[in-house]
Amino acid sequence: MTEPPASPAHSNRLALETSPYLLQHAHNPVDWYAWGEEAWERARREDKPVLVSVGYAACHWCHVMEHESFESEEIAALQNDLIVSIKVDREERPDIDEIYMDAIQMIHGQGGWPLNIFCTPEGKPFFGGTYFPPVGRTGMPSWPDVLRGVDRAYREQRDQVEQQATQIVQHLDMRFELAADGSSGSPKEMLATAAGALMQSADATNGGFGGAPKFPQPYYLSLLLRQALAAHDAAAQEHVLLTLRKMAEGGIYDQLAGGFHRYAVDAIWLVPHFEKMLYDNALLLPLYLDAWRLSRDVFFRRIAEETAGYLLREMTAPEGAFFASTDADSEGEEGKFFVWTREELMEVLDDDDSALVSLYWGVDEGGNFEGKSILNVAMPLAEAAGWHEKTEDEAADALARARRELLAVRATRVPPQTDTKIIVAWNGLAIDALARAGAVLDEPRYVEAAATAARFILEALRLESGLLRIYAGGRASVPAFLEDYAALADGLITLYEASGDEEWFGAAQSIIAEMNARYWDEEHGGFFTVARDGEQLVARRKPAQDGATPSGNSLAASALARLYALTSDGQLADRIEAMRGIFGVLLERAPTAMGLFVTTLEWLENHQAVAVVGDENRATEMLREVWSGPPRPTVVMQRGTDAATEVPQLLDKNAVDGSATAYVCHGFACSAPVTTPEALRELLDQPAPA
Repeated sequence: MTEPPASPAHSNRLALETSPYLLQHAHNPVDWYAWGEEAWERARREDKPVLVSVGYAACHWCHVMEHESFESEEIAALQNDLIVSIKVDREERPDIDEIYMDAIQMIHGQGGWPLNIFCTPEGKPFFGGTYFPPVGRTGMPSWPDVLRGVDRAYREQRDQVEQQATQIVQHLDMRFELAADGSSGSPKEMLATAAGALMQSADATNGGFGGAPKFPQPYYLSLLLRQALAAHDAAAQEHVLLTLRKMAEGGIYDQLAGGFHRYAVDAIWLVPHFEKMLYDNALLLPLYLDAWRLSRDVFFRRIAEETAGYLLREMTAPEGAFFASTDADSEGEEGKFFVWTREELMEVLDDDDSALVSLYWGVDEGGNFEGKSILNVAMPLAEAAGWHEKTEDEAADALARARRELLAVRATRVPPQTDTKIIVAWNGLAIDALARAGAVLDEPRYVEAAATAARFILEALRLESGLLRIYAGGRASVPAFLEDYAALADGLITLYEASGDEEWFGAAQSIIAEMNARYWDEEHGGFFTVARDGEQLVARRKPAQDGATPSGNSLAASALARLYALTSDGQLADRIEAMRGIFGVLLERAPTAMGLFVTTLEWLENHQAVAVVGDENRATEMLREVWSGPPRPTVVMQRGTDAATEVPQLLDKNAVDGSATAYVCHGFACSAPVTTPEALRELLDQPAPA
């Protein structure tokens, strides 16, 4: 048995872990176990129920429950007596979180974190919830009462507990991936249906969808953007641009340093939960790039640059990959690091600048958050300038000064904790975003940052036995899941497109081949979360519905589609078609639930493969034409005049008379070569052949 290390205070087995979240609980008086056979064996030996408590480092209510209950000597003693307790970092083990979150949603109709679910010693869930207070309040039972109730039910109503657990597991293991009763329609029709459903819940005033709380939901916005471009849907385009603007003007966006917080608790994007997640920023960055390409509004370009800058400045690990998140709290208070008072601005800035930026950022005596102010764009800069009899250029200079001076002061505050673990799937999203930003904005340092992260992951987390998911505490751990392979492959393809370095094409091919071999369901089709040789839990799942991040199957479809465009390997397209069949019910009844998959199907049907060959310097203008123009369903390839290539679509593409030369291919039909950016633009603007 593993014994916890000695400590002058409480210390439990979590002190041996590398996850920053698990380490946060390492000195609780609760006798925590990490996920593993040791805890389950004890539960079977002592015939006790098992608590699986799932959270993550940036989770505010996880911290609250820890402080109120898990740090309480009295409550911990009760928990240790009645229950075997397991702590899980959901970011390390999304497979565990996925299964038990589904179970909670079956029990209560909703879920969240902290996720506290009680299981039999066989791992079958029978009861649970999210946050419980230390004493009963507002209709919620206290955590001690929950513990006593679970113990009593387990001892006195065992038959009912076992029956409930069996029914939940049977439901978890049901396969919804069955062919639809009718046709889900063409990709174009699915896209239009999904976009129409989204627009019904669109907030036409504040952007986004529905009311409070309000999440960025980048894959909803990506779907609407694709509908706008594919169907010339002005309303969809207008809503995407409105939403992106409102978010970036709101408190959900860090007005001083860039980067988006997790979500807003209100409907107007003002008051965020202050944690920042790598995946949110990685998913939003390409949307702001596309908004810039579509509208040419420099506002969107600025937000894209600031978001990329935030990733490089605050989220980059010494190894070159990207951290997972930063917390909402500092010094025990949510948002303390980010908020300001009017008096603080007056102390830092001169009178003129203080008055102007207070008006612009909505900082007044009363504040907008617990007596202080979350910076947000309260009025247009030109209007604020007019109130203070300044030109807009003068106001912009004052704003830039204020940012510098306030950031310098903020740097002296105690910052929120950073979850320093490196997650492969989220790094794949960041690699994609930064490589794309480098190409669109013609900024090589973004591409190089993406390449540095990719090299680290391929060198430190890829073994002969397969990819690992987590790097923390100086070591790699946890076998990768479907989303890790798929997101990494997708990012590597973008890195190849942005750099022209075929190293990344080869790496993407290899990762996708391994993903196909280890995760594909040969009997029914679709990809499992866990590899066939991985740890099998109480149910085996195929992730289909997009959430805060896209599902593993949606990501896999995107990577397969883009590799197909580079190689014309029909087996890749066949797999996507098989996935379309088995997820037919969901695609027919709720296409927005698989938004990225729907977008990928439409992309695959209408994509263009753009090959640029010849002198690299002369090809630069051609490539800029592709990347700087409006967002198109393209995959980009490039090769120097004399360079050999491993990319099948490039094998028969040659430069004309030594000039930089471009080809545009739809499916298996390619255009005649063109040698000017203007001619390439004409080809790109032509619709795909029917």
